[in-house]
Amino acid sequence: MASKKLKLLLTGFLIVLATGSFAQSKSGYDVYDSTVITKKGMPQQNEFWNNAYSFPAKPRNQWEVGVSAGSFNVAGDVDSRFPSLGFAAHIRKAFGYVFSMRLQYLNGTGVGTNWRASENFNKNEAWNRYGSPQRNNQGLIENRFGFNGQLSQRNDVVYYNYRNKTQDLSLQGIITLNNVRFHKQKTGFLFYIGGGVGATAYDVRVNSLDANGNPYTALFSSISNNTFKNRKDIINQLKDGLDDTYETDADGQGDRRGTLGDNTLRFSATALAGVAIKLGKRINIALENRHTFVNDDLLDGQRWQENPRGDAATTGDFDSYNYLSLGLNFNLGSKSVEPLWWLNPLDYAYSELNNPKHMKLPKPILDDTDGDGVIDQLDREPNTPAGAPVDTHGVSLDTDGDGVPDHKDKQLITPTECQPVDADGVGKCPEPACCGELRKMIEEGGVKSNCPTNYPSISFSGNAVSVNATNKGLLASTAAQLKSNPTCTITMNAYPEASKASQAVAQKRLDAAKAYLVETEGISADRISTNAEVGGGDKNTVDIKSN
Repeated sequence: MASKKLKLLLTGFLIVLATGSFAQSKSGYDVYDSTVITKKGMPQQNEFWNNAYSFPAKPRNQWEVGVSAGSFNVAGDVDSRFPSLGFAAHIRKAFGYVFSMRLQYLNGTGVGTNWRASENFNKNEAWNRYGSPQRNNQGLIENRFGFNGQLSQRNDVVYYNYRNKTQDLSLQGIITLNNVRFHKQKTGFLFYIGGGVGATAYDVRVNSLDANGNPYTALFSSISNNTFKNRKDIINQLKDGLDDTYETDADGQGDRRGTLGDNTLRFSATALAGVAIKLGKRINIALENRHTFVNDDLLDGQRWQENPRGDAATTGDFDSYNYLSLGLNFNLGSKSVEPLWWLNPLDYAYSELNNPKHMKLPKPILDDTDGDGVIDQLDREPNTPAGAPVDTHGVSLDTDGDGVPDHKDKQLITPTECQPVDADGVGKCPEPACCGELRKMIEEGGVKSNCPTNYPSISFSGNAVSVNATNKGLLASTAAQLKSNPTCTITMNAYPEASKASQAVAQKRLDAAKAYLVETEGISADRISTNAEVGGGDKNTVDIKSN
């Protein structure tokens, strides 16, 4: 029996998985959609929108209605026979993301037949009137209808059987186990467990007489006397021999039982577990197993159990019934989100962390202690003097790379050949080799200097640094004198102000004049020196002097 039940469960589960694998749906809802918020929840939602409360209101969610069909079986003293069918219908509502309530109606018909014969059935009202005669202490034959000397056809053994028709109405609390997910937005299937209380009304009958109203004496005797005690064969013989009319009321405890019409009424408790697989936003299928416990031992019509002494005694435990089903569920409701047990309550929180839309973020504070325009977190020189130009890392600029920052450098652009420089960034340019040798010869009296001394001065207007036509003529005459005296050298002197901008302009003027002499007039560069002396003369004039 257990193996058959397990096979049925596995088969149904595989069907569910195969069908559910095609499910396509999207979970979640827009937390800013006011149409899904109840009137009662709007004050909280407004506070949430205004950042006065951290949590949005719970959305209005759909109801679920469902139907199911499956195997209904009684667990009692008489062996249950498969398959026995049942069906159910329910309505379900969520009270949170995990907990929901379900009202379910169940209608099931269970049948059962023992494959072992029973002899001590005299206490069972449904069977003892058709059993073997009993004698009183005077040796007279008696039965429940009185004493007589004549016996009708009666059973020596019986095979207990029953048909149970049950209706059940129960209210169940259901807990969803896996919709709260930390590493995935949604899931297409849910596991759930639950329990509830309800009322069970049932009617049990036994098949003790054939179509002619006679007990199954010959059938039962033939089966019990057969030395081949194979369970399957016995059950098959009983199926073939019994007419399935179930015409006799089973033992029902008489007037002591609670009733609902012609049915016995009992309170019941239910435990259940299942898995639901989503097929769409409004439809899912569920494989569920439900077991119901009833404070009664007569769901199979038998409360007596034979013992080794040859008489009968009560079993001492109660019967229950099981409903293994496959159901189809639908979500109903407009302007509502799907039932909350299908939603992940962490969906909004994770979405807001990843892409903040509602989060109230404080204005960032980015300190710049030295005020150089580079924030402290990126500043490699945190104490730059005020007003000093810096690079993108907050380090003081050193345009000519002489080791003296621009805000201290009195000679902003010092030629490489004139470095190293002093503390003010002013360099000392070396004397050209040719001029040094000539000077030495003059000092030793070997050569007397005969170089011209009447070189012109050239002037610039404003911040102009290019050589104009007038200056080109003056430089051409200078070049002519140098060509006539190949051993002579000159120095071009500029007189910038102390500012870096003025020094830069002066250096560009010197470079432009020297470049014209070298590139246009063909004078060797080593015969021309340049010098920028702060405050030594007119800042717009470049003097040419003989060395």
